[in-house]
Amino acid sequence: MARVFVGIGSNLRPRRNLRFAVAELGRRFGALTLSPVYRNPAVGFDGADFLNMVAAFDATAQPEALCGEFAQIHELAGRTRGAQRFVSRTLDIDLLLYDDRVADRPPLPRDDILDYAFVLKPLVDIEPDRVHPGTGRTLREHWDELRRQPHSLHRVDIRFDDG
Repeated sequence: MARVFVGIGSNLRPRRNLRFAVAELGRRFGALTLSPVYRNPAVGFDGADFLNMVAAFDATAQPEALCGEFAQIHELAGRTRGAQRFVSRTLDIDLLLYDDRVADRPPLPRDDILDYAFVLKPLVDIEPDRVHPGTGRTLREHWDELRRQPHSLHRVDIRFDDG
């Protein structure tokens, strides 16, 4: 059984889509540990603010199979993929960490964990003392460095137990 961490984000009907993602992940993988939700501006393009969070769960499936499940959930949420990487989206579920595995395909740990506050802060909220498998340092140590840089991250209250 592997401990899996995924980033979940949306800027099109974000509250609805985050609730949908949490429900779908719970249905497929069981008990989830959820971070708080954070609002942040779109990165790389002009668009509505994103709501982002992290979910953790235990899974027996391999990373490639998990990514296939996430693609199915994206499709159910109405996400369409185009040539542009930085666009508004109904839902984005990214595999961030899979235990302490380091791999190229899919990239583990995900490269941008240490680059974006909207990824790292929710990870720290769930498991601050987890060691980043690529650096050997804790997520909290990385957050202590990243939070000194300017960022626009605001906590948003969303309930996930009310359907």
